[in-house]
Amino acid sequence: MPNPDYISLNPDQIVKVGVNAWRAAVAERVGFMVDGAAYFTALDEALRQARRTIWIVGWDFNPDIYLRPDRPSETLGELLRSLVESNDDLEIRILVWAMGPIYSGKSLALFSENSWSAHPRIHLRFDRRHAIRGSHHQKFVTIDDQLAFIGGIDLTHKRWDDPRHDPDNPLRVTPSGETYEPVHDLQAALSGSAAAMIGDLARRRWQHANGEDISPAPIDSTDAVWPGSVSDDFGGCEVALARTEPGIRGRRSRREAMRLTMDALASARDSIYIETQYLASFEVGRLLAKRLAEPDGPEVVVIVTRLSHGFLEKIMMGANRDRLIRRLKRADRHGRFRALYPVVPNRRGGECDILVHAKLVVVDDRFIRLGSSNLNNRSEGLDTESDIAIEAENGACKGAILSLRDRLMAEHLDCSEQDVRAAVTRRASLIGAIEELNTKPRGLRILAVDVEKGQTGPVFGTGMVDPRKPFTPIKGARRLWDALTGRLTSLVAPQARKDM
Repeated sequence: MPNPDYISLNPDQIVKVGVNAWRAAVAERVGFMVDGAAYFTALDEALRQARRTIWIVGWDFNPDIYLRPDRPSETLGELLRSLVESNDDLEIRILVWAMGPIYSGKSLALFSENSWSAHPRIHLRFDRRHAIRGSHHQKFVTIDDQLAFIGGIDLTHKRWDDPRHDPDNPLRVTPSGETYEPVHDLQAALSGSAAAMIGDLARRRWQHANGEDISPAPIDSTDAVWPGSVSDDFGGCEVALARTEPGIRGRRSRREAMRLTMDALASARDSIYIETQYLASFEVGRLLAKRLAEPDGPEVVVIVTRLSHGFLEKIMMGANRDRLIRRLKRADRHGRFRALYPVVPNRRGGECDILVHAKLVVVDDRFIRLGSSNLNNRSEGLDTESDIAIEAENGACKGAILSLRDRLMAEHLDCSEQDVRAAVTRRASLIGAIEELNTKPRGLRILAVDVEKGQTGPVFGTGMVDPRKPFTPIKGARRLWDALTGRLTSLVAPQARKDM
């Protein structure tokens, strides 16, 4: 139900607290870090300034990664241990989805005997209080309730890369030395009341997972932290926070994040720019198809990952993406839709795909949404998600939104932000600008889908593999699921559980 205290004075306003957002607060500073290298560098700076609290909340976590692989002096786990040892007032809490390291297979070291976490002020917890087959998917860090990082990047490996996306970058390796593909993502940094709002979300998640209430640490404005490597892009703006939480164990479901995304897409006048790992939400697809059929509707540009990984992901997410794109292309009567994937040249004269891990929506010059929510079914109501949104209220904020969008396009097109802005102005079109600038070996490629032949509805079994809401089993099945997830965690993590 809408918040009775919320009154929208502007009928064109997208963000409505109590309807499609949980809360909103002013951020003294907002900065965007494009790609993992920028985020990890900023996080390394910020963690070293922490005075009282560090909260790390994620789908996955790996203490063996280096935040600065160009200067690998200490792992993330070693850094966290050194911070509590040098500051008697500092408490570190880490909340990870219990099945994340098992499911990803990337950070099983988290469950081994770890000297870094064997400290009374490092609290490592595994969140397993979820719907059957649901996950904790939020990805954020807060420091002293004064600085927060939120977006699509977990603190695990196979997330680090720099904007060059060099296929042969020797720094892009896992802790075991395994190389991995180029990956594109982004994260936001927030300070002020908006950061404290993210801190409240961290405490709320902790209480739900562990039943432990943690009070906010006292805030001393003289201790404000902000990483010097991050520019202030949106100073003084209001930031909204939207959640997805499945309704289980008598808890009411929250679908603010999906409502916010849909409201933003429905409000677009000129353009919709999306970066997404998955494009498999048929609810989003229906709305975009409707907008594309309008004579004067917005352009829609989607930057998406081309290749799916894993058997189920290929047959479900990949196939549903192709069906959804086919539907959108059939609805695109006015030539306003492009589905593209980014590539970089390799040293053999071919092309290397870039994995798009971002979860971003930009509408016109007035709205941006960034967070953990993918455009797939499970992010609508099964997984636990968190997104932030900024709605422009003045010219400076609008300019900053366009600057971020153009900066992202410039990275994909191997040109400058100024080149993108000039081309968009010259062509009065995002698609026109892309076609004008997309002439280099590094660039964007059209995702090839046969428009004439093929299905446009969900693949059979989508409701089982990519469900939109939790299953509602009998209590016995619920207890069995809890027992199985708890047993898996205990089998692989006896020492970690003992240290907690």
